[in-house]
Amino acid sequence: MIELTGRGIVGGVVRASALVTAEPISGFGGIDVATGTVIEPRHELFGVCFTGRILVFPGAKGSSGWSSFFQSTRLMGTAPAGMVFDVVTTKAVLGAILTRVPTVVGAEPLPHRTIRTGDTVEVDGTSGRIRVWPAVDGSIG
Repeated sequence: MIELTGRGIVGGVVRASALVTAEPISGFGGIDVATGTVIEPRHELFGVCFTGRILVFPGAKGSSGWSSFFQSTRLMGTAPAGMVFDVVTTKAVLGAILTRVPTVVGAEPLPHRTIRTGDTVEVDGTSGRIRVWPAVDGSIG
C-alpha cells in the first residue's frame, strides 16, 4: 500500500478504482454529463467513463463552466466517486464542492504520477489522506 498526504477539500471517505490522466480536464465541452464520459477530442481519456471511479488528474482547464458541468454529473448520477488533483484553482475546487465527492488536492508525490488506472484508491477528504493499493494483475479496473 502507498500513502499520500495532501489537503482535503471535500470531506468524506470513498474507495474505488482509479482513473488517471496526466492531462487537465475541460468541463465545458470536455465531458458528457449524461454519461460521465470524457468527450474532449484530443484528450487521452476520450471516450472513457469516469462514473463511480476516483478521478486522478492535474486539474481543471477552461472556463468557470467547469464547476457547473461537474455538478451536473452529480445531479444525473454520473459523477466520479472522488477526485484527486494537483493544481488548486477556484473552478476545480468549486467543482469538487458542487459535485460533493471526497476530494484531496496538492498531495505529494504527485498523484497522477504515482497512482495508475485500475489501482484501488481510498480518498479521505477530511484528513487529506490518499491510500493506494496497486492493481496486481495489470487490469484496468
